[in-house]
Amino acid sequence: MHQRTLAGLIVPVVALLALTACGGAPAVRKDPGGAPTRGGKLTFAVNAEPTCLDPHQSPQDVTGLFTRPALDSLVSLDTEGNIHPWLATSWKVSPDQKSYTFTLRKGVKFSDGTAFDAAAVKANLDHIVSPATKSQLAAGFITPYTGTDVVDQYTAKVNFSKPHSPFLAALATAYFGIESPQSLKQPQDTLCGKVVGSGPFVIDAWTPKQGITYHRNPGYNWAPENAKHQGEAYLDNLEMKVITENAVRLGALTSGQVDAIASVPPISVKQVKASPALTVETRQAPGGNYNYYPNTASGVFTDKRVRQAFRDGIDFATIVNKLYFGTYQPASSPVSPSTAGYDKGTETQWKYDPAEAARLLDEAGWTARDSEGYRTKDGKRLTVRWPFFKATVREGRDTLTDQVQAEAKKLGIDVAITNPPSIGEFVTTFIKGDYDLVDFSWQRADGDALRNLFAIDSISTPTVFGQNAARYSDKEVDGWLNDALATTDNAKRAELYAKVQHKVTDEAVVFPVYIFNYVLGASKKTHGIGWEPQAYPTFYDAWVVQG
Repeated sequence: MHQRTLAGLIVPVVALLALTACGGAPAVRKDPGGAPTRGGKLTFAVNAEPTCLDPHQSPQDVTGLFTRPALDSLVSLDTEGNIHPWLATSWKVSPDQKSYTFTLRKGVKFSDGTAFDAAAVKANLDHIVSPATKSQLAAGFITPYTGTDVVDQYTAKVNFSKPHSPFLAALATAYFGIESPQSLKQPQDTLCGKVVGSGPFVIDAWTPKQGITYHRNPGYNWAPENAKHQGEAYLDNLEMKVITENAVRLGALTSGQVDAIASVPPISVKQVKASPALTVETRQAPGGNYNYYPNTASGVFTDKRVRQAFRDGIDFATIVNKLYFGTYQPASSPVSPSTAGYDKGTETQWKYDPAEAARLLDEAGWTARDSEGYRTKDGKRLTVRWPFFKATVREGRDTLTDQVQAEAKKLGIDVAITNPPSIGEFVTTFIKGDYDLVDFSWQRADGDALRNLFAIDSISTPTVFGQNAARYSDKEVDGWLNDALATTDNAKRAELYAKVQHKVTDEAVVFPVYIFNYVLGASKKTHGIGWEPQAYPTFYDAWVVQG
């Protein structure tokens, strides 16, 4: 899943820039490249594409990337974790923390001409949780949601069955981007092809396997207050091209065919940095690292000793360092250091120890060997079934997978990799829990990402899509996560999240692999590309040198 992602798909994520109502001429900031230039087109090449463009449905980080230019949110989150007004000018939280009452900005229109109001807020939140939407991410952020009251045209009261402190941070993400209520009346499949919002850009068309194009939204004047300017976007047009092949995408940048690219290949980072015409910028993603998740509910990984042996017996750090040349750092914890509530103590809880791994496997009864050298017990081979969805592979994860498979063989573990032919088949396998191991990264700035990853109610069922891929069920962990939902005291939340991180690491219900960094390469003629706190680029302030 990523990012915001299942098997390299999800992603997820929390954040945005702040905003206020501001009229008049835009305030122009000086930039190292000179004064911002209005007009022109910026072309950005990406290494993946959405399976669905509607962020209410899709969990993919690339869905958030593609739709953020067109979708505003009720509130925004800055890099320090502070919440700011956006389409909502203010809000009040009830004393029992079960309802949030928002006062909404007036004068906002969606690009189809529909007015933004409280009814639109209700339509969006109801759409996210509707069973027909089959949300794979956003609905999981607001599981206690019971409905929205339209108090008046510009006042909306959002209700929960219990306190839900991460709500405002969740609202700031692109996955809660406010869509035109008219567009939400379309069938889900149609909505997957085009979304309509109130953002600084309007989507022209999305062509699968090619990319997406936008034009500037005329009259846009409700940008985040910490944007570098107010008013309309600088660019006339924005285009994101899908170029999955690393060498081709890099070649498009170096030859000037595109202005910027996502995911500079690790082997090429030094080359790009050395170019006088190019720049490289890196942002560490918050949320779940790129991790492997063992199925703790069925199969060989129900035995903690086998889980520990797999994690401790494979030299993940060396594999990551050699494969990624330092661009991505080896992970030791379930979440990255940039995640709110990260606890550094988890970094020393385990280490590479193949001798101890072998001892644990012996202790678990996997002592015999078959003709190919794999461990057996009661005549059955120690096999790990891993459905790996190759269609959305990024960052050389397929190569990494092959190397992990080879290292596991040295331990006597047969890693049997299958390649589901479609995302639908993969999701079906995931929901059923018909696997021993799955992989994904999960971008989200709030420590509540741990609830998505390890809470009991985040285990997938035939009717609910959840991100608890380990299918981990622990009442103590659930208690800590629920306590974190009930408090807005960040110090208390961090203390609770630290307990969760320590226990899931001790129980080996996650195998940390690497910390995802967004590595953006750009021409020095390109300026003003911003970043959301969940570490993907934004283009409202972007501009290009003309000529």
